[in-house]
Amino acid sequence: MLPELLRRGEIVDVNPPSQPELTAPGTAPLETAPRNPWARSIGSLIFVSRWLQAPLYIGLIIAQIVYVVVFMVELYHLIVDDVIGGITHINEATIMLSVLGLIDVVMIANLLIMVIIGGYETFVSRINTDGHPDQPEWLSHVNANVLKVKLAMAIIGISSIHLLKTFIAVGSMDEDGVRSDEVDAVYTPTGVLWQVVIHMVFIVSALALAWIDRMSQQTLAAAHEQPH
Repeated sequence: MLPELLRRGEIVDVNPPSQPELTAPGTAPLETAPRNPWARSIGSLIFVSRWLQAPLYIGLIIAQIVYVVVFMVELYHLIVDDVIGGITHINEATIMLSVLGLIDVVMIANLLIMVIIGGYETFVSRINTDGHPDQPEWLSHVNANVLKVKLAMAIIGISSIHLLKTFIAVGSMDEDGVRSDEVDAVYTPTGVLWQVVIHMVFIVSALALAWIDRMSQQTLAAAHEQPH
């Protein structure tokens, strides 16, 4: 019954069969021109050249091992020399400077980890850690901008440790400066001022990178929301 009514035109089929895409008379569908073999070869060579960075990240892993050794040596000196060797007259400032030195080593090691994992994932190849319980949270959405912001924040943390060590060492500084025997350095008012200025430059740079990253994300979101 229904096909009969359709043939008479009394019922219009709301789901007509799909029609082939029409093209202008005398024209053929556009086809992508085959690429030149030389262009393909050069493109492949450029793409494969990213593996030249792999030895650099392996070198950073070796540097990480060196920092582990440095940390253990500093921890040994803290326990043996500062605590056990001077158990009757422990200097709190000396202990604090030694602990800050250990924190400094750890933060630099964290910076190395971010550069190794994030840089390799971004610029060389996927590590394929999806679903791994120990996958870093930031690795799931890492890109060049996110990596730069995180590196800037890590540098600010390292600079803060150095600045705090300076403030502890210059507690009794006068106009002529002061010499710190713990870190074997001479602090002057001008030098401390420049350390503060450099630290503020790091903070401003990190804020600028974060602002640029936010602006780029807003631009991409606006582009995706536009109707096609």
